[in-house]
Amino acid sequence: MARPRIVIVGAGFAGFTAARKISHLARGGAEIVVVNPTDYFLYLPLLPEVAAGILEPRRVTVSLQAALPGVRQILGEADGFDLDNRRITYRDPEGRSGSIGYHRLVIAAGSVNKLLPVPGVTEWAHGFRGIPEALYLRDHITRQIELAVNAPTEAERRARCTFVVVGAGYTGTEVAAQGVLFTDELTAQRPELRGQVRWLLLDTADRLLPSLDERLSAASDEVLRRRGVELLLRTSVQEATADGVHLSTGDFVPTRSLIWCVGVRPDPVVEGLKLPLRDGRIVVDEFLTVPDYPDVYAIGDAAAVPDLTRPGEITGMTAQHAVRQGAAVAKNIAASYGQGRRRPYRHYDLGFVVDLGGLDSAANPLGVPVKGFPAKVVTRGYHLLSMPGNRVRVAADWVLDAVLPRQGVQLGLVPGRAVPLDSASPERP
Repeated sequence: MARPRIVIVGAGFAGFTAARKISHLARGGAEIVVVNPTDYFLYLPLLPEVAAGILEPRRVTVSLQAALPGVRQILGEADGFDLDNRRITYRDPEGRSGSIGYHRLVIAAGSVNKLLPVPGVTEWAHGFRGIPEALYLRDHITRQIELAVNAPTEAERRARCTFVVVGAGYTGTEVAAQGVLFTDELTAQRPELRGQVRWLLLDTADRLLPSLDERLSAASDEVLRRRGVELLLRTSVQEATADGVHLSTGDFVPTRSLIWCVGVRPDPVVEGLKLPLRDGRIVVDEFLTVPDYPDVYAIGDAAAVPDLTRPGEITGMTAQHAVRQGAAVAKNIAASYGQGRRRPYRHYDLGFVVDLGGLDSAANPLGVPVKGFPAKVVTRGYHLLSMPGNRVRVAADWVLDAVLPRQGVQLGLVPGRAVPLDSASPERP
């Protein structure tokens, strides 16, 4: 009898963990296939450090081939699902179509930038979801500072020295915290720009990190204000233009830098499944199974997983849930073949960490709040333990950043047109 084939769509936190765990449990008894548009797993929490010039981009990527031995990799993006006939279709980076059948399917397609109907945003803002966006932002920040030095007017200089981050969640807070330190280094040898750089962080919520513990919010708020970041809470963008942004307060902020970190939405591919959705995510039961399709599972940001610790709610779109759902689905798939028994997904938050750059962080491991340097130790230790590879290289970059100045140069590898805000756009190369 042929080995059963388990196909996993997506290699983010959920898909990567599922593939690794299933491979371990199967021990060669099943063919495991991962369909993913890149050949690496991206460790997203450290992406702000790539944008700030602390880490080189390859440090936060882990080769799927190296990390998942024995797992077959298909380089492509899933674009069609025939659940009745157990087959999916995909398109590779060169536009060629292919298809593959399965015995078990795990949908872990992840998420893309969340869009809002704000005029001008898709034209003038850039998101922050992958390596291209991080590299573009690092070049863009450097370029604005360099162009500001010889700006023909004072108004243009101020606009180029102003950086607006929209969204004070986990990503936006870290981008602003790392960004202001990066521009401090860029202007250290440019005395004519000292005191002119502005960083604004705005959100419709009444505090930073609204979904996290208030103590993490307060600690982050204190650090950002001390560094001069302007926090505009209960504020939104009404319109974006080539010259700046109009805010809900009635103010106009001249800027050439609009960084969109308002959150994420499930990958649009899930809409084509014609399955029941909740908040755009695939409805699953507590065993991570899609109703009416016992051989199909959904996990991570693409799935509306019931939160058994909060009846009536679904789990958040966090890496912590994604990793644990990946491990849980692997065990339940093994159980479907008679290895163990399936169990419902239940997880209590173990705490969060927020890296604020420099020697500052905020964390609440197991609910215990810490900040400053002790939190920095906790944060970096957590990331090193969580990364499935490149730990030594990441630690080496951190040491080098502590003793050497950053290289403030543009590489020009990623043009702005290559990183549209709508990362699901069919025009994206």
